[in-house]
Amino acid sequence: MNVLNITDQLPLVDETPLDPHVLALSAQEAAAAFIAAGTAANTVRSYRSALAYWSAWLQLRYGQALGDAPLPTTVAVQFVLDHLARPLEQGGWAHLLPPGIDAALVAARVKAKLGPLAFNTVSHRLAVLGKWHRINGWDSPCEASALKTLLRDARKTQSRQGVNVRKKTAIVREPLQALLATCTDGMRGVRDRALLLLAWSGGGRRRSEVVGLQVNDVRQLDADTWLYALGTTKTDTGGVRREKPLRGPAAAALAAWLAAAPAVAGPLFRRLYKGGKVSADGLSSDQVARIVQRRAQLAGLEGDWAAHSLRSGFVTEAGRQGVPLGEVMAMTEHRSVTTVMGYFQAGALLSSRATSLLEDGEP
Repeated sequence: MNVLNITDQLPLVDETPLDPHVLALSAQEAAAAFIAAGTAANTVRSYRSALAYWSAWLQLRYGQALGDAPLPTTVAVQFVLDHLARPLEQGGWAHLLPPGIDAALVAARVKAKLGPLAFNTVSHRLAVLGKWHRINGWDSPCEASALKTLLRDARKTQSRQGVNVRKKTAIVREPLQALLATCTDGMRGVRDRALLLLAWSGGGRRRSEVVGLQVNDVRQLDADTWLYALGTTKTDTGGVRREKPLRGPAAAALAAWLAAAPAVAGPLFRRLYKGGKVSADGLSSDQVARIVQRRAQLAGLEGDWAAHSLRSGFVTEAGRQGVPLGEVMAMTEHRSVTTVMGYFQAGALLSSRATSLLEDGEP
């Protein structure tokens, strides 16, 4: 059959032909569904929160609804100036968001408190706006050189004025041991010990990866080693299962949890009822963060603790102990060397000879 004449064989259908230059609404919805389904739940929540804020701010500031048309770069620039504080010559800080609009955003519960936003929050909301434009097939207002220059200079200005990007406190070996020492409260302690050790010793797992683990994802290799399998993660969306090892205390803690709360399927780490009864429901990502914070409080540790403290702490401790960076990244699955190097170098410098050049010499 001549392929060029295949149209002669097609039956007639009662459908309006699509415009090849415009994506049909049904296709847009299907594409959006794929994007939503392929995005981590935590990321989806953060996107929704950011877009809700954009919608409220646009309505109050411009009387414009989000979604009618692409936004110009001037709106993105105004957003930065409205929300990032700048130092005044006479002292103090100021931002351009009118007080009435600021109060209305707080009243609408899209803003936690009055005042400027942190640099990271503004950057994240601009990134979400850019992605939202790309999903809609529009040019992003966040790619303009004027906006990028403004953000770079704003970051430098805040840094020079002592405003630093806040990072969660890294859980290196000593704080981890202090957290584990609190895990003596029955079934809850058995679960929390296994969770903390898997998340830390298993490569500094993200909280989404911890709560996504299923009972069938773990298997015992020998008396001192377990393996757990990762599928789709934030940086590896292919879904290919990759096994990571757990050895020593982490392996023993996992074995103890599975012995105390046996299951043939379902979430690996599950919620507990009063009295230590194990639920069939898995933990949420927020509950992982609360476990870290609760154990830190019980241990009497000062710092800004969160689930990410386990990931940053693993990398930092690996740097302290001189583990090669490639081996660390094989466990963490960081894609960017730049991202992981900040933590790794901080740990490595603690044991560097460059920090103790006077120890064997004259003061």
